Amino acid sequence: MATLKLTDVEKTYGGAVQVLRDINLDIAQGELIVFVGPSGCGKSTLLRMIAGLEKITGGTLEIDGQEVNDVPPAQRGIAMVFQSYALYPHMTVRENMSFALKLAKKSPAEIEEAVNRAATMLQLDPYLDRLPKALSGGQRQRVAIGRSIVRDPKVYLFDEPLSNLDAALRVATRIEIAQLKEQMPDRTMIYVTHDQVEAMTLATRIVVLANKGIAQVGAPLELYERPNSEFVAQFIGSPAMNLLPGEVIATGPRTTVKLEGGGTALSDYPTSGADMGLRVNVGVRPEDFVAAEGEAVFSGTVNIIEALGEVTLLYFEAQQGGDPVIAKLPGIHHEMRGKTVSLGAAPEKVHLFADGVSLLYR
Repeated sequence: MATLKLTDVEKTYGGAVQVLRDINLDIAQGELIVFVGPSGCGKSTLLRMIAGLEKITGGTLEIDGQEVNDVPPAQRGIAMVFQSYALYPHMTVRENMSFALKLAKKSPAEIEEAVNRAATMLQLDPYLDRLPKALSGGQRQRVAIGRSIVRDPKVYLFDEPLSNLDAALRVATRIEIAQLKEQMPDRTMIYVTHDQVEAMTLATRIVVLANKGIAQVGAPLELYERPNSEFVAQFIGSPAMNLLPGEVIATGPRTTVKLEGGGTALSDYPTSGADMGLRVNVGVRPEDFVAAEGEAVFSGTVNIIEALGEVTLLYFEAQQGGDPVIAKLPGIHHEMRGKTVSLGAAPEKVHLFADGVSLLYR
């Protein structure tokens, strides 16, 4: 039950290698914040700085209004779940979950109550007397989470907790974490992942990290529907948003763009007369393309088809050395391979970027 405030936080190694800079973030009590970003962007480093496992080299970190830059990890009221389970192999599930409470000199009654409560929450009751080697990967991760719950911390930190699980277990455990958050609505959680599905389904807000700082913060659908930059637009969503170069040829409440490939795009992004002739990239998500009968945003030859059952991914031949355009159409469309297909998009689904920045945020 805590609020966190990061003000101008930065991290350097050896005084020369800067990993993070200008991190400003307010986290309210009860939020589940997800850090996402490309490999090496510093998301795990930032989490470890909050935990006290990495020293903050600039700025301040406050928990419940108190600066904790120099407070030892054990005194911050934080529990962390790591990528590796880090369970004691010679201890049972019950002993693993109760170990920290024994070190804290809690009474046997308090320990039993806390362990039983966490075990019930995580559906671990049948496994309390098993050793970790007798558990599946998902069960071991639940034990690691349970070990944090029994401590009743102010803040829960998760560092890619599902990355060691196979696909089916990832889905099941992700659902369990979502249910866990519902059972503890007043607990503050920070979650690091590279998996967009985890970020989109778990987060109250997503923090996208890039270029040593924060690229954008917002609710999952806000980042998906209104990215502030080409980077966020292509990082959030899979397959990534298509970007097609063009030039503004009509301005107003709606903007018309003539595309280099010959198509025309109409966007709900407003522009002024000063934007006439502006070079832009038109962004359309693969799932927002529809088959066009009239004037198209894009036309091209289908090079590769991936039939996924409920949808089909169409990969078009790349133009002028750019990335291939991808469309996601409902149903199965094997017949489109090798054919020229025209695609349109509703104006409210067409994004516009200039110099990498969304025209809505310039």
